Amino acid sequence: MQVRLLISVFVCFFLVLGSSGLWAQPGQLQESLPLKSRILGKDVRYSVLLPAGYTSSSRRYPVLYLLHGLGDDETGWTQMGEVEKIVEQTAAAPMIIIMPGAGKTWYMNSANKSIRYEDFISQELIAHVDSLYRTRPEKTFRAIAGLSMGGYGTLLLAMKHAELFSSAAALSAAVFTNEEIVAMKPEDYQRRFSLMMPTQLTGKQRLSEHYQAFSIFSLVEKQPLTALKSVRYYIDCGDDDHLIKANMALHSALLDKGIAHEFRVHDGGHTWSYWREALPKVLAFVSQSFR
Repeated sequence: MQVRLLISVFVCFFLVLGSSGLWAQPGQLQESLPLKSRILGKDVRYSVLLPAGYTSSSRRYPVLYLLHGLGDDETGWTQMGEVEKIVEQTAAAPMIIIMPGAGKTWYMNSANKSIRYEDFISQELIAHVDSLYRTRPEKTFRAIAGLSMGGYGTLLLAMKHAELFSSAAALSAAVFTNEEIVAMKPEDYQRRFSLMMPTQLTGKQRLSEHYQAFSIFSLVEKQPLTALKSVRYYIDCGDDDHLIKANMALHSALLDKGIAHEFRVHDGGHTWSYWREALPKVLAFVSQSFR
């Protein structure tokens, strides 16, 4: 009798935990799924984290596009970023999380037009996701976030395609002022941009028309203000990060243009431990838009 009573108590306890959200059910993670891209002329891999209950319901969900950094791929956030575990432990809105592999494209279009990754995201990937998954395919229910190169891609795509995203959260965004681009060592410039920019350029030659079309600082100055203001921005960078100076300059540029945003500086550097700790804040931020 006592054993049965104890079992009943435990069953009730776990049911309460589940219904209250304190004991979250795991979502369904699928890694490195192929998407045949007409724009890029090749298969692109992406990972997807479906929310708990997705397969047992007919509900439609908002979508977060979560971008990786330079040198990572579509498994960066799933493996090093522990996104599945963090989502389970975070009281965020249920959402579909899409993590595309981008190589070293910087989520932009290349100067010679041979790689059109910006076009792939804005014209192909989103349409594919909306057709394959039960999404809520409106701006209000679509967000973008990323780290480092993915933080740059987040700002680039949100500012150039404000009609697509309601919120954008950039962690340790790899943004550079004109002065930093001009002074960058040739080996660093080559390592970062060899796939997308003419790397034989030096000094002020690097500030080309193509570069200006993809500079976050240029976009802040030149994009229609009403479009920029239609997106909610969250910018977060560690105080020991080598990118903190440019992130602070971006904060200042946004203030000058009257573009509302949240700017956060925490203790830490350009590390996965920093980004894992920041991800719950990102999920909470985009959830505010979804709700």
